[in-house]
Amino acid sequence: MKARTWFFGAVGLILIGVLLFIIGYAVIYMNGYKLLVENEEKLNMAEASVVYDRNGVEFTQLYTQNRTIVTLDEVPDLLEEAIIATEDQRFYEHPGVDFWSIGRAIVKDIVARDLVEGGSTITQQLAKNMFLSADKTFFRKATEVSIALALENNFEKDEILEKYLNYIYYGNGVYGVQAAAEKHFGVSDLDDLSLLEIAVLAGMPKAPETYSPTNNPERALERASVVLKLMEDQGYITGEERREALNSKLRSPSEQASRKASAIKDYILAEASRVTGKSENELRIGGYQIYTSVDAKAQRAMDQAFANAELFPEDGPEQIAQGAMVIIDPSTGGIAAMNGGRDYVEKGLNRALVDRQPGSSFKPIATYAPALETGKWHPYSMLRDEKLTYGNYTPTNLSGKYQGEITMYEAVQRSINAPAVWLLNEIGVEKGLQFAQSLGIDMAKEDRNLAIALGGLTHGASPLEMARAYGAFANGGRLAETYVISEVKDAYGATIYKHEPKETRVMSEQTAYYMTYLLEGVTSKGGTGTRANFGRPVAGKTGTTQLGLKGVKDSAGNRDLWFVGYTPQYAAAVWMGFDKTDTEHYVKSGSGMAASMFATVMKEAMKDMEVRDFKQPSGVEEPKPEEKMELTPITDLSAVYDEEGNVASLSWSPAVTGGELEVMYRLYRKEAEETEFRSLLETKETLIADITLLPGKTYSYYVTVMVPEEEAESAPSNVIEVAVPEQGEGTDEWLDLPDLPEGEDGDEGQPNDEGGNGTEEGNGHEGGEGNGDGGVMPGTEPGVNPGNEPQPEPGAEPPLPESLPDPSELLPPPGL
Repeated sequence: MKARTWFFGAVGLILIGVLLFIIGYAVIYMNGYKLLVENEEKLNMAEASVVYDRNGVEFTQLYTQNRTIVTLDEVPDLLEEAIIATEDQRFYEHPGVDFWSIGRAIVKDIVARDLVEGGSTITQQLAKNMFLSADKTFFRKATEVSIALALENNFEKDEILEKYLNYIYYGNGVYGVQAAAEKHFGVSDLDDLSLLEIAVLAGMPKAPETYSPTNNPERALERASVVLKLMEDQGYITGEERREALNSKLRSPSEQASRKASAIKDYILAEASRVTGKSENELRIGGYQIYTSVDAKAQRAMDQAFANAELFPEDGPEQIAQGAMVIIDPSTGGIAAMNGGRDYVEKGLNRALVDRQPGSSFKPIATYAPALETGKWHPYSMLRDEKLTYGNYTPTNLSGKYQGEITMYEAVQRSINAPAVWLLNEIGVEKGLQFAQSLGIDMAKEDRNLAIALGGLTHGASPLEMARAYGAFANGGRLAETYVISEVKDAYGATIYKHEPKETRVMSEQTAYYMTYLLEGVTSKGGTGTRANFGRPVAGKTGTTQLGLKGVKDSAGNRDLWFVGYTPQYAAAVWMGFDKTDTEHYVKSGSGMAASMFATVMKEAMKDMEVRDFKQPSGVEEPKPEEKMELTPITDLSAVYDEEGNVASLSWSPAVTGGELEVMYRLYRKEAEETEFRSLLETKETLIADITLLPGKTYSYYVTVMVPEEEAESAPSNVIEVAVPEQGEGTDEWLDLPDLPEGEDGDEGQPNDEGGNGTEEGNGHEGGEGNGDGGVMPGTEPGVNPGNEPQPEPGAEPPLPESLPDPSELLPPPGL
């Protein structure tokens, strides 16, 4: 009876236990299923978007979790087997929870009096990583089991394994086996992994950072040897294969392992968001394929140069000297490379997009190109180089010297200020403003002034804007719309955005070619930008801006350094300076440092590119210096003084030009007390009587040959002297002549400044028809004997007269 009672009691307990197990299993399953449904979006793993360069090669990735999703078919069998052998030997046998493993783990936990053993299957690890925290508590473990069971009831084993391989963390900020292989070994095709590399990857999930081959290669190899032994014991590999693997070597981590925050990466993300309408977060997790205009080689060259402190000005006590650079393809507008600063941080200040005062690098944009575009000016047009005042604005040359007149070519080559401002005044400020705006420079209303000729802008211009503007010169006068995103595809390969090239003609081909011709001179011998020359045809312009700091001389340094230039293939802009300029933070070097950075980066970026010359457009003549007609100077100027009539008769032999051009003569005179010769008259005659002589004065004369049609004038003739006696010395009667007028001849004009041009000393002759470079003509000092005085320098333009006598007072000698 007792046996029977015990039997039914035992059966009852078993039935109750089974019932409780079924109820418990149902509760666990339902709880897991509920959690799975509530967190279904977590099954859609965030996948990194891949950014490709101009050649279709992966350049970088955008992600919140660095992950590249692969299908199980793309995973080598050995990698699957290595994972199963290491993490879950009975993966294909259990229902998601391995109760034998759990039992073993419980025993170990009881012995250790702590939760030390996981006992988790691959399915449980997936549940924990996707849905739960890593805390080891009984409640979390029960929830993990419930979700694992739900996963097993809703997905096939291979689907679970695929999710695990894509989701699991692999150290160094990467998730999934594909991203791990690329990060740690530089392998993009998993089939290329060696057995040793497979073992390393299979051993990493236990402690990703500890067993990272990038961080701890020795520990990674120790762990790999354990994995290989497990694979051998379970029959996945032979002993010989294990030994060969242990004797092999791991590949070095790829360059992607050392990626840093970069301005170009942030710029790509922002532009991709703008053109697609997707949020930046969507782009980071959506697995998009983003194709760009980036030249990876140029970007590397730029980043390497910006990491070299020797290429930058001296740092300040609290700030480092900063810089920015942009390279674009002028034919397409594609941004090839960008650096936003030496210490750029993610989503930080991108100085390539920040406006700064461009200084003289703005002269081609505001003055020279718009002047060429009018068709009235060419590279060898003569420009005034004088210290002039325009209202309340008086621009000066840095050297403090002025030549009076200079060619546009030399003005650009040597970056002389006065001619640039004078030329803008000639063509009109409005024309300069409109031209700059057509090149994409944002000009303010306050910029309607002559200061823009020297880069004095209200807001300034960014390196990107300057590179784009100069790109129009390189592109034959066409401005291409800048871009960096060429195409975006979604995770399924469907195109959701494609760039459509746009360009606008902003100047003629002739203007662009002539501007290039001028800017090539800047990088040639004698130019301010020779340090930008790196052995290829290159054109460009330097620029600096004055300090303007109270208590610091402007000559002590600069606020901004620029070089903007281009080759036929690439245009680039370099800026250097401090984020905040003050008395302790300003650049003590010149624009040559920016030019050197340009050369350093471009030389490396274009190393394998074809060397091309700038093409001369058909129908456009090559600019040439004007060949002035060479005229033989007069050598036999002579004078006869008639005391009775107080007349000096001057004569010379007729000039021979060998042509039918009209020949004229210009007669110059000065008194002994004067420092400069003055033009007395222009005539076709070779015999002239000067009846404007005053008693007691000594006069010197010379004559030049002129061909007005060619704007040519010869060098001065020999100098002769006429001494007029004091009244009463030779005759009792003198011609009563009026005094020369004062105040109308420019004597009260602006004084000459440090050897400037002679016209600045004052003349009233319509801007002057010649100048004496601001000095006394050679050999014209008072007291020199007639006929023995040195000649003025050949080719020197004679100075203008302060006043002209009445032509009626200049008569042929008596008797003619």
